Amino acid sequence: MTTMIEIQPIRVELEREADGRMLASVPDLPGVMAYGATEEGAVRKVKSIALQVLADMIESGEDVPAPLKVLFAA
Repeated sequence: MTTMIEIQPIRVELEREADGRMLASVPDLPGVMAYGATEEGAVRKVKSIALQVLADMIESGEDVPAPLKVLFAA
């Protein structure tokens, strides 16, 4: 059985490129962006990248941007 969960509070901005592709970016993590053929595809990719970047930040001792700290509060 597969379960889908919503990853919040990662804020994603979407922009349609001239060629029709969707560009998703995470404003709280400059440089984290991904293209997708659809909005859903671009969002899924960019959230995956954002989580990896956040994990790397935590592992290296960097500060996580305040809006995203809730993801790691336990």
